[in-house]
Amino acid sequence: MKKRLNLLREFSVPLLAGVVVALIWANLGPVGYHDFIHRPMFGPLNFHFVANELFMVLFFGLAATEITQSCLPGGDLNPPHKAVNPLLATAGGVVGPVLVYLGLNALIGSPALSRGWGVPTATDIALAWLVASLVFGRNHPAISFLLLLAIVDDGIGLLIIAVFYPNQLHPVLPQWLVLTLIGMGIAWLLRRGKTASYWPYILFGGAFSWIGLFKAHIHPALALVFIIPFLPHAAREHKHLFEEDPRDRSPLANFEHEWKVVVDFGLFMFGLANAGVEFAAMGPATWLVLAALALGKTGGIFTMGLLGKKLGYPLPAHVGNKELLLIGLIGGLGLTVALFVAGEAFTDPLIQGAAKMGALGSAGCGILAIILGRLLKVRRRP
Repeated sequence: MKKRLNLLREFSVPLLAGVVVALIWANLGPVGYHDFIHRPMFGPLNFHFVANELFMVLFFGLAATEITQSCLPGGDLNPPHKAVNPLLATAGGVVGPVLVYLGLNALIGSPALSRGWGVPTATDIALAWLVASLVFGRNHPAISFLLLLAIVDDGIGLLIIAVFYPNQLHPVLPQWLVLTLIGMGIAWLLRRGKTASYWPYILFGGAFSWIGLFKAHIHPALALVFIIPFLPHAAREHKHLFEEDPRDRSPLANFEHEWKVVVDFGLFMFGLANAGVEFAAMGPATWLVLAALALGKTGGIFTMGLLGKKLGYPLPAHVGNKELLLIGLIGGLGLTVALFVAGEAFTDPLIQGAAKMGALGSAGCGILAIILGRLLKVRRRP
């Protein structure tokens, strides 16, 4: 049973199932789908609110965990020299899509679509890992490079959401961020007091952080991003991204271990809440997002990765030009965070739906990467 559950997680089945169910339901019975998503069912809270404002707190919390661990001694971002090339590639993978999106929007779009530049900036971590393992094999150094890139650009995506996509209907009220600072202060005091469980950090620090962001009209799903770095952790990392170290029983490691399964399967709920787009919604925003992910991500990652190499910051072993090109193409898989940002960038349902269709269409980058990997005869390392 456990093996079957692990296979479901590894192949991103819950997320993909949620997306498929949402697409089928929204196209066959749109009235029933939207009624289910927006009807209050948890007291005054609807399904969409629970998925995006509550469940995604855990999703982004786990992303913050990986970033925090990567910055520790022995992590993939430490020492800084080791991280220069993947960080340059990450920068290319963020700037490239923005330039492509805004450039194409000037040609075929409209001013109303300009807010969508942030939609194609992040990579879907789960799908990127799945496709990369099929292209390179599970033990290829390209996997860690890609996952590090995806984690960091998701972190940048969080920053973009917080800074550039406040609620358009409600102006930002920064005075409420005092509560978020109080939450961080609580987490600092807990750490100083050597609290050995992550629960007080999440329940007390996280609650204040969430309320502060919510009242400030900044997306509360980011609440744990400000708390996670305070969790006590091991002095040194002994694992790669998304691996588990059975020797590490710190609060930070325990939080990741105990909530990862919940988040992996909870992505079904996120997919169901956000991917219900009618195919008729396709429009200019669809092609802008899709082109920015497919062309901007691939070109940006490839170009900046090569630049880093020329500047003296080498790529990982067994990662050459063709592997870097495939990493860029796989980086164009923008599903989870892209759907999330699309929901924040646009209030017009038609434009929002079109942008989400572009994010969903980026699945084609994964298919193309698998085919191209075979054509380029990339050596797999199972």
